[in-house]
Amino acid sequence: MMDTKFLNLFLKSLFLTLCFPIHVFCADTNTITSSLSITDPDFVVSSNQVFRLGFFTPENTTNRYLGIFYVVSETSVIWVANRDRPLTDSSGTVTISNDGNLVLINGRNETIWSTNATSTGTTNTTAEIQDTGNLILRENSTVIWDSFTHPTSFLVPTMRLSENVITGRRVRTSSWRSPSDPGLGNFTAGLQALNIPQIFTWHNGAPYYRSGPWNGQILIGIQDMYSPYLDGFRVVNDSGNFYFMAPPGNFLMKIDLNSSGSFVQTLWDDQRRTWDIVWVAPQTQCDVYGTCGRFGVCNPLNSPICSCLRGFEPANGDEWGRGNWSGGCVRSTQLQCDGEDADGFLTLPFMKVPDFAELYPARVEEECRIWCLRNCSCLAYSVDSNIGCMFWSEGLIDIQQFNGVGPELHIRLASSELENRIKDQKTPAANLALQSDSSAIVLKDESKNVNIEELPVFTFKTLADATNQFHDSNMLGRGGFGYVYKGKLANGRVIAVKRLSAASGQGMEEFMNEAIVISKVQHRNLVKLLGCCVEKEEKMLIYEYMPNKSLDGCLFDPTDPSQKILDWRKRFSIVEGIGRGLLYLHRDSRLKIIHRDLKPSNVLLDGDWNPKISDFGMARIFGGNQDQANTARVVGTYGYMAPEYAMEGRFSEKSDVYSFGVLMLEIGWKLWNEDNGMAFADQNIASPNVQSEIVRCIHIALLCVQEFPKDRPAVQTVLSMLSREIVDLPLPEQPIFAEKWDRSHVGSTQGTSQFGFSTNDLTITVLDGR
Repeated sequence: MMDTKFLNLFLKSLFLTLCFPIHVFCADTNTITSSLSITDPDFVVSSNQVFRLGFFTPENTTNRYLGIFYVVSETSVIWVANRDRPLTDSSGTVTISNDGNLVLINGRNETIWSTNATSTGTTNTTAEIQDTGNLILRENSTVIWDSFTHPTSFLVPTMRLSENVITGRRVRTSSWRSPSDPGLGNFTAGLQALNIPQIFTWHNGAPYYRSGPWNGQILIGIQDMYSPYLDGFRVVNDSGNFYFMAPPGNFLMKIDLNSSGSFVQTLWDDQRRTWDIVWVAPQTQCDVYGTCGRFGVCNPLNSPICSCLRGFEPANGDEWGRGNWSGGCVRSTQLQCDGEDADGFLTLPFMKVPDFAELYPARVEEECRIWCLRNCSCLAYSVDSNIGCMFWSEGLIDIQQFNGVGPELHIRLASSELENRIKDQKTPAANLALQSDSSAIVLKDESKNVNIEELPVFTFKTLADATNQFHDSNMLGRGGFGYVYKGKLANGRVIAVKRLSAASGQGMEEFMNEAIVISKVQHRNLVKLLGCCVEKEEKMLIYEYMPNKSLDGCLFDPTDPSQKILDWRKRFSIVEGIGRGLLYLHRDSRLKIIHRDLKPSNVLLDGDWNPKISDFGMARIFGGNQDQANTARVVGTYGYMAPEYAMEGRFSEKSDVYSFGVLMLEIGWKLWNEDNGMAFADQNIASPNVQSEIVRCIHIALLCVQEFPKDRPAVQTVLSMLSREIVDLPLPEQPIFAEKWDRSHVGSTQGTSQFGFSTNDLTITVLDGR
């Protein structure tokens, strides 16, 4: 018979082996009670195994801390209890104290940290770690303390940064002292709700970074928020308590205010088991608050990055010349403020607006302009469709030139400063390269009846010389519009010249439509219009030159060497870029624009294979709250047209989504339905390591080409699906073309591509595998 003492020891060892294989607390619980505590290295886990509450040691130290971290990664600490009082050994215990608080005690029974909540002094309290990462302390059913209202350096989904303008109470994050020391650091971050809510980072109390105002959808001073990657954030006014919240979702995300003062947003990649950085701020020196001082503007693409606003000069020329711009700029000519004609405004597009914005109750730009002009203290104004009229009466500070996104800023100047500069009023604060071209001249008398607005104008002679008299060897493509030529200006700049044919069926209406639409928008995924030429019978548009031509050639022309260059990563990047361009047209530009003719031949590729949506001759601008429109004149390419547009003349942003889906697809519904998605992928890119991504893209594209517009996702949602911010995808319905259409519908109402290859024999309706 086994000795009883030995049997007891054996059973105890077995219990320890089963319950503590890696020295962890063996209990299926997410709660600490007065009778259930944890001692280092024990932990408790949220109900769905998302977060742990336990002990950890930062890198390059032996100190121990109580923290909350994602289960998938013990280095992903989002909250620290005893950040300024580390444990020097592994004797820490977390328990409910006699007064009902959650406390951390050391081996000498000293209290290292406590929730310090007000309770009735009973032990009828419990601490629970939730799947959101929030640690809550309840007395009976009432929450008396939670970690989300006492954050350290991290923001996670559903956590709130807040400011109560009535009570003055704030919830802010604060950086670690260093990567190995979670003690209180030099940077804090939070919401400033004065006038218009903004997110700020402070360095020892002084502004260090600013997000720009919240407009109800995005923080307009963060360039990346104009894409869907930072979508879903919210600012809410709850009876004077303003709070900023990160979006919930089926993904693991955290935003850290690190010890260097940077926001770093990361998403968990479950396949690679790593945290991927998706956003950082500040990104450049221009993002640092007030780098260029008052009335200075920062452009990270310029050298030096700081310049004075038009009509201003450095306050201290010597310091400015040495690269010390903090002193800012002063006016060259003082404002007159004597009647409506004494002063005027210089319009700067795509700007991060200055700090200290005030509100005037107007939403129409002209009303805002007139009010500002009549108010001597008003130095500048800007209008956002959601915010309304913003104006500034203090020195303008923390201004930045953005790249293709952002509102217009109207700077008040004396009229004498605006004379001879009318043509420059729509150019960015940092001079465009075009301004150095000798070809930018005043409109000819022949074009006085043509409303080209404020586009830079080229002479016919300049363009003829640039293209070697429009020689065939410089022809890039031919379409229904006319011809496109490659040209080189006298200053060395390479351009593309789109020349309207005298016999063009598209004619003056589409020429003017494209000129007006593309001149009003600018985005890195839209082709950039550099100017125009209107002389007698000649009508031309001048664009930036795209060395890799159009997407249809890369995809469909067997003689094009770029087919072998376009691996899956490049193709996926192109899809995302087109989506970002569409999102800008639909939602983020100051105008809502429906393209109506999105197809591969209208997507151009720059030298780095970045896509640029082109050909806006068919585009339509929507006004106000308009969601869709009807036309009796259906134009575009049938294979890429949404059914409701081709058959009924109804178009909306969802008709562009349909075209985007067809552009993504070169597949057939039958193969998808047979669960054989890879059979229709280009075999040059169909390697096993990208198989899941390719099939996912096919799935998303099928969602875009569903019959009814209401069933198609918005472009914003499509991009969130592509980036896996939305993980779970709904099943698509059978596309209408797979059932009802046949090849008799193939063709285009407008002829061939303007920038490359003919689309008549490339446009498809029944989408078979290639």
